[in-house]
Amino acid sequence: MTTTAFRPATRANRAVGPDGPQIGSRPPLRGLLPFVALLVLWQLFGTDDSTFFPRPSTWLPAVVEFAESGELATALAGTAVTFTVGLLLATAIGVVLGVVVGSVRFVDRMLNPFLEFVRAMPSSAQVPIFVLILGFTESMKLTVVVLTAMFPVLLSTRSGMREMNPVLLDVARTLHLSRYDRIRKIVVPSLFSSILTGVRIATPVVLIVTLIVEILTQVPGLGGSLSLAQQYYQTSLAYGLIVITTVVALGVNIAIGLIDERLFRHRRR
Repeated sequence: MTTTAFRPATRANRAVGPDGPQIGSRPPLRGLLPFVALLVLWQLFGTDDSTFFPRPSTWLPAVVEFAESGELATALAGTAVTFTVGLLLATAIGVVLGVVVGSVRFVDRMLNPFLEFVRAMPSSAQVPIFVLILGFTESMKLTVVVLTAMFPVLLSTRSGMREMNPVLLDVARTLHLSRYDRIRKIVVPSLFSSILTGVRIATPVVLIVTLIVEILTQVPGLGGSLSLAQQYYQTSLAYGLIVITTVVALGVNIAIGLIDERLFRHRRR
């Protein structure tokens, strides 16, 4: 399934010291100057009652009013729940399928055409199908999110299985380890890095697809609230929700970068 994901911060945009990339380094603030200049010009030359371009000073009051009604908390909770549950389910399903597909060639050959077909389908194209099956429900939203986000984990896990040192499995057979002990003591530790890589890639995908589905179907969430604000010409609220959505996305991006820095530092040295 194709989707466009914002990328975690990498070494190219972090300060590099003698011991490697420094945690907490940030891009120069001057990168925000064009955006700030745009807002200043918008504020100076815009009008409060503009249908499409109300002044930025009107956004905050609209968001505050929306928050006082309790709808902002509901929207944030809806998106957060789908994001968390979707990421957990996508990880679990992706790991299981990745282990099976990566270890059994017959299963890989049998499932690969179907998996490639589903992976190539845009997430937005799935929405009408699952709306017909599940309706405008949280289950529909979660299904689309999981089906899209599990593929980075699946592919990374499959790659890890194929690259696993066969000597480790030979040792497990020599020691007559049970299947459970073999998975717990050999397979999982060997795949840990591959699984984390898949999760790191899947995390922004989960957030983006969650927002896309909410916008398209207007189910509860930040995307659904944004779509309703646009539909009813609550333009100031719409711009305010766009800012909130951007802040949430940046927060997820920064978190991914910090986790990447801590867990994969040894691979970069």
